[in-house]
Amino acid sequence: MLIYDSVKKEKVEFISIKQNIAKIYLCGPTVYDNAHLGHARSAITFDLLHRVLTKNNYEVIFVRNFTDIDDKIIKKSKETNKSIDEITSTYINSYLNDMSALNILKPSLEPRATQNLEAMFKMVQTLLNENKAYKTSNNDIYMRVKKDPKYGTLSNRQNLESQISRIGENEQKEDIRDFALWKAFDSKDDIAYNSPFGRGRPGWHLECSAMIEEHLAYKDEEFSIDIHAGGADLFFPHHENEASQSRCANNRELAKYWIHNGFVTIDGEKMSKSLGNSFFIKDALKIYDGEVLRYYLLSLHYRTPLNFSHEDILNSKKRLDRLYRLKKRVSGVESHLIDTNFRDNFLNALNDDLNISIALSILDSMLSQYNELLDKNPKDMQSKQLALSNIIFINEILGIGEKDPIEYFHIGVDDETKAYIEAKIKERQEAKNKKDYALSDSIRDELKSKNIHLMDTKDGVIWEYITEI
Repeated sequence: MLIYDSVKKEKVEFISIKQNIAKIYLCGPTVYDNAHLGHARSAITFDLLHRVLTKNNYEVIFVRNFTDIDDKIIKKSKETNKSIDEITSTYINSYLNDMSALNILKPSLEPRATQNLEAMFKMVQTLLNENKAYKTSNNDIYMRVKKDPKYGTLSNRQNLESQISRIGENEQKEDIRDFALWKAFDSKDDIAYNSPFGRGRPGWHLECSAMIEEHLAYKDEEFSIDIHAGGADLFFPHHENEASQSRCANNRELAKYWIHNGFVTIDGEKMSKSLGNSFFIKDALKIYDGEVLRYYLLSLHYRTPLNFSHEDILNSKKRLDRLYRLKKRVSGVESHLIDTNFRDNFLNALNDDLNISIALSILDSMLSQYNELLDKNPKDMQSKQLALSNIIFINEILGIGEKDPIEYFHIGVDDETKAYIEAKIKERQEAKNKKDYALSDSIRDELKSKNIHLMDTKDGVIWEYITEI
């Protein structure tokens, strides 16, 4: 299996630290607002990685955190007069609902920063003891970056100091590159936590390092975990700083491989709340079914920037429709057969750095192949069983295709409209019984104008709602 290592900037063979075990840490959301499409793409990307590794017979130990200590959360608390716990619980639940709608596998563990303060204290104390961190006169604690000769090697940034200077300066820092491990807040008006270093709040970078060390890390290996994952925007400075403080505190590298997914853009701009064009997952789910949204976000290679487009998502849905039409044709059969050639080719494509383009072309060819076979012989039971087996495999590895095919084609239609459609179908059948074919055809055309397509089958009339561009 090949993966693209962001540090080496090339595809490399994935060789786990321990045989048949893959430990993955994904930077999760900061829970002060609803999750946006950037969070969705990251979750779906690494859910695919999780599934592919599982199909390669790895035991995947997958950890995704919640950052529930952050200035943005505190700001929202003050603005809304709601408690920190109320805000973080609200947005954690919202995020989990979004992940369920997108059919994301549940992580092995979802640690929260507030539940891991002791692990953070321990890491800070270790760095202080080894003179790799220092306390300022106002009781802030900073990482002493000059003690880490490998700092900057993760992101391989050129002119590193000028880039850091744009992030912010503090006259008490020894070096412009130094970053906060602990920020002191002595006022009772400030939301803070008691620690061996006084009241304050942990630095954002510290949280992930401490949670990895507490819940996931190998303590006796060269690397703590196999894969550290996240969005491309986290590569620097977040992941650079994580890697630095972890190697200095633990005397081992944080991750053997670093993998990052590309940005999601809308109208060509990087999706960012500061630009005012964030697109929340919950809003997208009001327009598109979760499986349709998942398939769309899967359909472009994970490292390629994705420009969210209504037209593109509808084109993507048409490809998903093809899978469900085949599933409809093979409904009611039981399958004990395995299409080994299809499975091997499909998995091999994804084993090449999750090459979804090749994988989906193999899927399209499979759909065409079995449709042609069933067109020639609708009673070909072997083809039906193999096709169903392939659809089950696709569901397991891509997380799509598990819905009832009839229900899938009714997505987006409310109960009132469904009742109207059924009444029209009954009216059409009565017209046909009276041999009033002109009325029958006009009813069909009327429904088609509303994107409702009728199909006469031996089991009666079925209908599909087909969204047009």
